[in-house]
Amino acid sequence: MDPIQLLVISNPSASYLRLLDRLPQPVNIQVGSDPEFLKAHAVNADVILTGGLKADLLRAAFLEARGVRWVHVLWAGVEKLLFPELIASPVPLTNGQGVFKDGLAEFALASIFYFAKDVRRLVHNQEQGKWEQFDNLEVRGQTLGVVGYGGIGREAARLAHAVGMQVLAVRKRTALAGTDPLLDRVYAPDQLREMLALADYVLVSTPLTAETRGMIGEAELKAMKTSAVIINVGRGPVIAEQALIAALEQGAIKGAALDVFDTEPLPAGHAFYRLPNVLLSPHAADHTVGWADRAMDRFIENYELFRNGQPLENVVDKKAGY
Repeated sequence: MDPIQLLVISNPSASYLRLLDRLPQPVNIQVGSDPEFLKAHAVNADVILTGGLKADLLRAAFLEARGVRWVHVLWAGVEKLLFPELIASPVPLTNGQGVFKDGLAEFALASIFYFAKDVRRLVHNQEQGKWEQFDNLEVRGQTLGVVGYGGIGREAARLAHAVGMQVLAVRKRTALAGTDPLLDRVYAPDQLREMLALADYVLVSTPLTAETRGMIGEAELKAMKTSAVIINVGRGPVIAEQALIAALEQGAIKGAALDVFDTEPLPAGHAFYRLPNVLLSPHAADHTVGWADRAMDRFIENYELFRNGQPLENVVDKKAGY
């Protein structure tokens, strides 16, 4: 068997690269992030692995890689990497879907308890040396509405169900509702506002596509309960940012837990930093210890399939964007 030529777009000092030693031989591995280096070595590449989200580096390498047969992205989100030539190409693109679902689902559950138990108030009182008893909410019996019922949404539903919450979801294939024991009810996409009106907590975990961009706007936020909290672990632009800020400032909803934003890093002085009803994570909810190694495990599993001529897993629908 001829060696498989693997081009890795990454900082050569990244610790997860040590796991490449697990790849079965024969394989020739070239690692770098310099554009000229990548162009020079892309010519012979059979496989391209990218550990970053810089579309310009991947595109430059891809255009030179006339013999490339597979591209893999360590991350789950790929919308920033879908340049026209890759979309049009028959070369399969796979990603790290599933690697991050547990951490993001746990962040969602933590956010629910954060607002239900008013953790900000507890911490503030402790820092001030203030003894103040106050009522808080039980999570049991409340309702979680999920927008984007993929791996993250399902895992969040499992955790919410375990603590006694009801779970609703918006999904395209409503016929699957009867086969999912975690869901109390499923709504079609055109019933989004109906579901939002019933939820105490709304988890947004959908990928960013032309259909989902801005899908939670002013009208959708107005449909929510004034006591409701929205949690976004999908992509920032799925929620119209200015509409969300207005809703939070006016008390139209109780709060928001945000891990993703329109602009990252979030600019200094942004409203989300100062709003007391916002729990802000710097797009780090999925950065659980060992995440990069787990992402590499997923690549290595797929590499074995590729090497043996078997169908790849986590194949991205490049036209759909996820």
